[in-house]
Amino acid sequence: MSDDVRNLVLALAALVIGAVIGWFARSYVWRRRLDRKQRFFGLPKDSECLLVVPRDPGARGWSLARHDAFALLELSAVIQECGAHAEVLAHDTSWQGFGARTEFCIGGPAANLRLAAHVRSMLPGVDINTEATSGPEQGAITVGNDTYRLDKGAVEYVLLARLAAAGDTGNDRPVFLSSGQRGIANQAAVRYLARHHARLARKHGVDGTFCLLLRVVNSQAYGSDVVELVADVTKAATTPPKIKSQRDRSPAT
Repeated sequence: MSDDVRNLVLALAALVIGAVIGWFARSYVWRRRLDRKQRFFGLPKDSECLLVVPRDPGARGWSLARHDAFALLELSAVIQECGAHAEVLAHDTSWQGFGARTEFCIGGPAANLRLAAHVRSMLPGVDINTEATSGPEQGAITVGNDTYRLDKGAVEYVLLARLAAAGDTGNDRPVFLSSGQRGIANQAAVRYLARHHARLARKHGVDGTFCLLLRVVNSQAYGSDVVELVADVTKAATTPPKIKSQRDRSPAT
């Protein structure tokens, strides 16, 4: 074998070995990212999850509102990539506990009774105005001592939460909540979750609990595309409000 042929064979072998090593490296990185994504969403391969949504009040029978349907489309890509399966349930038919299956609960507490129950039990520092009468306080979100009011079409707020359902029974799948002042805010929050899950997992941990306040800006012009993080309100949202004593409530004399 001449030197030229030998060099050619060695070069081809090096290329093949390099390609194989590169393929294994990319596969490892992809597998690692997928594992973290599955763990963050609580969606291992072939697992099941619940999509709990309100009924469309303007339609007859069981129907989804337009922006709720868009939110489910955002989630469907995540669920498919994780290799999981989803079941869509109306909010008033999901009579079961939480933690056995990952749950995505979408809609405000006035429209989604299950979400309202989750907020009361797991986010005691949150109060959301559910009065049907229009006014400046309609849909207002209060977290701790701060209140965020709706300005329809200009500024709309939404709470996005991942609540770890830790327990001793093995029922430890998370609950994701999107509680917005309007349907378009829920769609924006779900899109934010799908796009930024890796960063959220790095900051809060793949098994962590968090509650974020997001703001949708100028939805009448930009739809659900322009979303801003207002604050991480996890501590305030998960801390029960202080109950004033009788002495504190008594007027000064």
